[in-house]
Formats: sequence, C-alpha cells, structure tokens
Amino acid sequence: MTTDSVLAEVRRIREEYARQFQGNVQAMMDDLRRRNAGSNRVTVTRSPKLRSRVKSGTANS
Repeated sequence: MTTDSVLAEVRRIREEYARQFQGNVQAMMDDLRRRNAGSNRVTVTRSPKLRSRVKSGTANS
C-alpha cells in the first residue's frame, strides 16, 4: 500500500501541532479560536440539519 504524499504531510503537521500542546485538546482548541479571532477571514456558521423522524414499522428501520 502506497502512502499519499499529501496525506503524509497532513499527518506530520497534525502530529507536530499536537506535540506543541502535549496532546492537550483544550489547549489546541483555545489556540485555534485565538488564531481564528485574529484573522481577517469570514467564518461561516450554518444551522444544524434537522433529521426527519422515521416512523416505526417502515423499511428504513
């Protein structure tokens, strides 16, 4: 199985980033939020999609 070079690079960067915060997910999220707040990019927030309820006794159960 061959390793995609782009995927390998993404994984390497992810590991380096996690190492900066000793794997602390909360610290990583705080950093990402801080970076996002300081950028000039527009953040798009979408409403969650509502799931339709499946009636019991249908074939989709």
